[in-house]
Amino acid sequence: MPRRPASGVLESVVDYPDEHVQRPRRRRTRRLRDVFGSPDSYGLVLVLILVTYAVSATVTATWALSLVLFVQIGTIWTTLHASQARRRLRAVASAVLVASAAVAILQLFVPGEPPGGGLIAVTCGLLYLIAPGVIVRHLVLRPAVDIETLLGAIAAYLMLGMAFAFAYQAVGALQHGPFFGTQGEGNISQDLFFSFTTLTTTGYGNLVPAKNPGQSLAVTEMLFGQLFLVTAVAKVVNAVRPTRVRGRPPTDDDSR
Repeated sequence: MPRRPASGVLESVVDYPDEHVQRPRRRRTRRLRDVFGSPDSYGLVLVLILVTYAVSATVTATWALSLVLFVQIGTIWTTLHASQARRRLRAVASAVLVASAAVAILQLFVPGEPPGGGLIAVTCGLLYLIAPGVIVRHLVLRPAVDIETLLGAIAAYLMLGMAFAFAYQAVGALQHGPFFGTQGEGNISQDLFFSFTTLTTTGYGNLVPAKNPGQSLAVTEMLFGQLFLVTAVAKVVNAVRPTRVRGRPPTDDDSR
């Protein structure tokens, strides 16, 4: 007669039949939590950028810019932490963040329309101009391409779009006449829409800057967007290496 396996083995198989399935799921969950929840990861930076975009595009109250500034402060701080920025740059950025926090707090106590709307928009744009350069420097120095490299490249690309959106907002607040001509002054939601359609060279044509410097800014954003894509994609493609099958010696095709 065939021997029956030990009762402990039977119990482990019967009581925990899907243990080998649950363990990979837990590992994937832990990996996602580390990528999108850790201050050392660009995943959290990407989440904060999306939150900033959602708040900017949907909230129309006068205190919305203050809320956006507070979210930006957290975004820039997380970016500097994840990109391992130099100490001197962190000190300069910290001074800008403190000034931004003061502007945001002051805006909360100013009734009606913000008297310094252009200044607030300029501050927002400057905050988002600091981060992409720091991220790109960190990505260039990384020895390999991984999920952090991809998330960092996406975050830097989105930050460019956000920075130009606030630049359009600042120009519209400071120049004479509506920024979009017959389409009106334009709110932050329209500026974001125009910025990202310009960055990606989609160009629907429903919103067009009426004059300079808005037109020159739009051309600059188009060039930056295309150059960034070319350089970022080139970096990723150049760093990718084919995965070698375990136990198979390398061939000439692997080095090509």
